[in-house]
Amino acid sequence: MQMPPSGDPSYLDGQFLVAMPGMADERFARSVIYVCAHSADGAMGIIVNKPVTDLSMPDLLLQLDVAQEADAIRLRERVGHMPVLMGGPVEGRRGFVLHTDDFHIDQSTLIIDDGICLTATVEILRAIASGEGPASAVLALGYAGWQAGQLESEIMANGWLNCPADPALIFHADLDAKYERALRGIGIDPAMLSGSVGRA
Repeated sequence: MQMPPSGDPSYLDGQFLVAMPGMADERFARSVIYVCAHSADGAMGIIVNKPVTDLSMPDLLLQLDVAQEADAIRLRERVGHMPVLMGGPVEGRRGFVLHTDDFHIDQSTLIIDDGICLTATVEILRAIASGEGPASAVLALGYAGWQAGQLESEIMANGWLNCPADPALIFHADLDAKYERALRGIGIDPAMLSGSVGRA
């Protein structure tokens, strides 16, 4: 999982993967994934448009003892709007925070691209709970991972479109709208897209 951004233009660090309508794997149907790391060794990304339906951010922070029950009301005001995302099928109990680059923890924060960072330590949750975290953030449980060559094969097989990521879309509160907004952002009308369309 420790793959630094490659800096190679043939890799997709800092881009979106948008699932094609014919995506065979139901776990990724209508997914928008932010690629955090991509190299010859494989790829790792976070699904940014699928919520964990039975868990709110304040409840999670209380469960993890990051915040105290006495702070519950203030916590709901501070982070009640922040969704808990289903980041992917790998390590589904581990938390990953995608956030703006106004927050950094030495040795823990991975700077990805265009002002977006990834931190996977409890310290960032404590900072968010206390109101000292990044300006914008989303918490994801789990991540999407690909072995060497696997993502490239899936793109060639019309499983994914890739396009530059829009930071505003990563943090947008309307999760249901992200898929169509990502497609429209690359000039594709979702109604006109079929499972047989090639790569954009």
